[in-house]
Amino acid sequence: MKLYHGSNIEVRNPKIIVSARMLDFGAGFYATSGFEQAKHWANLQTKRRRTGKPIVSVYELDIELLQKQLKVMRFESANKEWLHFLAENRKGVYTGEKYDIVIGAVANDNTMTVISDYMTGTIDEETALLLLLSQKLKDQYAFLTWKGLSALKFIEVKDYD
Repeated sequence: MKLYHGSNIEVRNPKIIVSARMLDFGAGFYATSGFEQAKHWANLQTKRRRTGKPIVSVYELDIELLQKQLKVMRFESANKEWLHFLAENRKGVYTGEKYDIVIGAVANDNTMTVISDYMTGTIDEETALLLLLSQKLKDQYAFLTWKGLSALKFIEVKDYD
């Protein structure tokens, strides 16, 4: 299975990045199964960092390794468990089980208001889930350990403008 990572630089050797930014599934290396989503991320990163150019790095995901040797959390939809997991990671308070890879919907620009309102208590869980239901969310794969990253094999870079 092909996965894509959008950035302002080529990423042949992915790394676990720990930063001050609280991400959906925690500190790690993020990819998606959608090329268009990766292009979007590449454009965002290039604008944020004001350097480089939009680049999509392409990888092959070793499905056998994923299924047999890695600890994987998969959220099939933006459900209650996904919302709790995402909120705890975004707040930096997640203390639950550790995973090599987490797969699920990505909180995008359209959903961040809902998620922020939920995290601050402005709206409750039921309302947040109803508002998220209508969103067509893309997927993301968060590689949270070096063992998880071992399931990725770099293939190529797609440079576009």
